[in-house]
Amino acid sequence: QVQLVESGGGLVQPGGSLRLSCVASGITFSIYEMGWYRQAPGKQRELVARISSGGGTNYADSVKGRFTISRDNAKNTVILQMNSLKPEDSAVYFCTARDRRTPLVAYNFRGQGTQVTVSS
Repeated sequence: QVQLVESGGGLVQPGGSLRLSCVASGITFSIYEMGWYRQAPGKQRELVARISSGGGTNYADSVKGRFTISRDNAKNTVILQMNSLKPEDSAVYFCTARDRRTPLVAYNFRGQGTQVTVSS
């Protein structure tokens, strides 16, 4: 059974930082592209960042220079370090896994999500 379990969300003031973690089980982690999406109420799901099995990364324009995605294949973990947070970053963030053999789907598996709220 595949599980993606996120942690690290919470309430933070504008300009602050949060570190989201996602631990995966039930998949061969090293061959999966891992990603973070977010969805705010009334808005469409948005890809925030992703990291390939080889370590290549890409980011949404709105988070470039502020967010960093990384992975630790030994621990089946993907991290999203979020700095200089803005109120518009508030959303539910969820972790995803995509088999590199199915590049046409957004993701094959996703976690339940963790709430990030940026507010003073």
